[in-house]
Amino acid sequence: MSVVIPLLIGVVFVVLSSLLPDRHRRPFNAIVVAGAGAAYLSGGGFGPGELLFTTVMTLVAYRGLTSWRFIGLGWLLHTAWDVVHHLRGEPILPFDHNSSLGCAICDPVIAIWCLAGGPSLATMTGRIQSTSIGSRILTRKPPSSVGPDSSVPPSRSARS
Repeated sequence: MSVVIPLLIGVVFVVLSSLLPDRHRRPFNAIVVAGAGAAYLSGGGFGPGELLFTTVMTLVAYRGLTSWRFIGLGWLLHTAWDVVHHLRGEPILPFDHNSSLGCAICDPVIAIWCLAGGPSLATMTGRIQSTSIGSRILTRKPPSSVGPDSSVPPSRSARS
């Protein structure tokens, strides 16, 4: 099983989600993580435990409507559930034995982005550029009460 493909799937999901407008990005991701919590219901590999996990994920997703941390937590919980299913031999996709392992590799990529606050692509690109150049240079803006050319003090005749 390739590790690269699940990582790419996680990155593609993050990039596409980061293109959503700010006001829609977090609610959309809360809904997606709620759906991920119900992904194993049809397999029922852990019987009533599947219902309990879905209930926990629903509560986490509900809190995720107002908190990126809860969405990130939801993806980490789903990662753990993926690992347990993989070890037991109850994959998320019955026709693909390693599908739960792939999901366990993909989900933390999404979780890291969510725990970082679900930044937009523009923000992520800015962060990448500023860290690759080195330390950020902070500049001060002149106070709004100062004229357009604050380096030259106004002459006495201009004050009267």
